[in-house]
Amino acid sequence: MKSLILENSPITYYIDDTANNDWIVFIHAAFVDHRMFEKQFAYFSGKYNLLAVDLLGHGNSINAKKGDNISKMSNWINQIFEKHNIAIAHFVGVSLGSVFAQDFANKYENKVLSLACFGGYDINNFDVKKQSANSKEQIKMMFKAMFSIKGFAEDNKKISAYTSEAQEEFYNLNLQFKKKSFKYLAGLQKLVNKYPSKQRRYKLLVGCGEHDIPMEIEIVNEWAANENCDKVILQGAGHCANMDTPNEFNICLEEFLQKCNKK
Repeated sequence: MKSLILENSPITYYIDDTANNDWIVFIHAAFVDHRMFEKQFAYFSGKYNLLAVDLLGHGNSINAKKGDNISKMSNWINQIFEKHNIAIAHFVGVSLGSVFAQDFANKYENKVLSLACFGGYDINNFDVKKQSANSKEQIKMMFKAMFSIKGFAEDNKKISAYTSEAQEEFYNLNLQFKKKSFKYLAGLQKLVNKYPSKQRRYKLLVGCGEHDIPMEIEIVNEWAANENCDKVILQGAGHCANMDTPNEFNICLEEFLQKCNKK
């Protein structure tokens, strides 16, 4: 993957354009960066052109200027599309990444071939009451992070991954998250319930791991039922299913993409 910086922005992004095929855009979870998809990059390289971004405040996207905020991510991704003549792409988002994948689809629907959201929720039809069940725990963890990112990462890995290998990978990436970057996540509420739900012109896949929190599994089941879309609950995986069970995740995603190409 080539590392590049988007002009006049704080965004670092990564491209593998060696395939003569469609593009896949990967958008990572909170507190880590594009490297959470390393096993996906290895699997899909040569099969698809690949694009990954470090979200604002994550990875190498940390040199923000006054006025830069998380709600600009879709616009920055679109600028990357324009720079590299990417007309349309499949989007894959995990956890927080699924929020930005959906936000891009809301703003640039004609540039989305398909949308795969894992460990996420429907940002156009979000029940705030469901999130309130986790609010106290999230506040506790973020408060802990103000004192120690190491302690925060230790707790966070148990929520974010299920297998010991994936937990260790997540932990090491989380350690590099900067305390000052928490401020960017406060802007997420501006992306939720901003656009009305409507019939999608592209295929949708929603999913999570069987060991994710019960609320997430409930959200995924309801989302799939409401939209009559594809759904997967990956066995042996937790919240970041692509890290817990990469082989199963890759096969599932590939089958979905092939189904999209048959439209």
